Amino acid sequence: MDQEIKNSYSKLSGLNVSRETFSDFESYTSMILEKNEEINLMSNKFNEKNDIIERHIIDSAQIIDIVDFNYNTTTDIGSGSGMPGIVIAILLKSLKKNIKVKLYEKSYHKSNFLRDVSSKLNLKTEIIQKNIFEERKLETGTIMSRAFKPMSVVLDLVNENFSNFSNIIFFMGKSGRKIFQNTLRNWDLDYSEKKSLTNEESFLINVKKIKKKIKKN
Repeated sequence: MDQEIKNSYSKLSGLNVSRETFSDFESYTSMILEKNEEINLMSNKFNEKNDIIERHIIDSAQIIDIVDFNYNTTTDIGSGSGMPGIVIAILLKSLKKNIKVKLYEKSYHKSNFLRDVSSKLNLKTEIIQKNIFEERKLETGTIMSRAFKPMSVVLDLVNENFSNFSNIIFFMGKSGRKIFQNTLRNWDLDYSEKKSLTNEESFLINVKKIKKKIKKN
């Protein structure tokens, strides 16, 4: 493996990433760059290879140690170009975990792209081309929410549409602290925080239990 490629993923050194995983990440990145010329997978502002690796792949991969391995599924509720679902599926393959990653993406073209990536990289995924807000009685292990909907909207979705889940992982950006504090006004959450590997102002929230507060008149 080229040392330059390894250096690109140096922030993941603590995750014991295998040689094959680096190759899969490189293939995935190439597929994104190629497909992005046809359809809008991600913003043109951050569609250079190094941007994709740093801002998307490393950012997505850092949650692998808080994904619950005790369930046979994990769910990316708004996958888009596959972040974090595809990245987690690549890591689960490397770790030889028999866990299926469900990726919800209502876009026809993006869903087809996710299927193509999954097939070429031999990933254990299920691409669901549906609006997750219209689904009911969903069950899964870890729920992943990255650049999908506001935190409060996701909590409502999980509360109303999931009958069972293990934990919810939220990616919080620069304005995340204020958003999180506002969310806590309406929700009782059993949670822990983790500092982001990719941005000093960003952080991750791992929520184990949720309960909506009753509004007083």
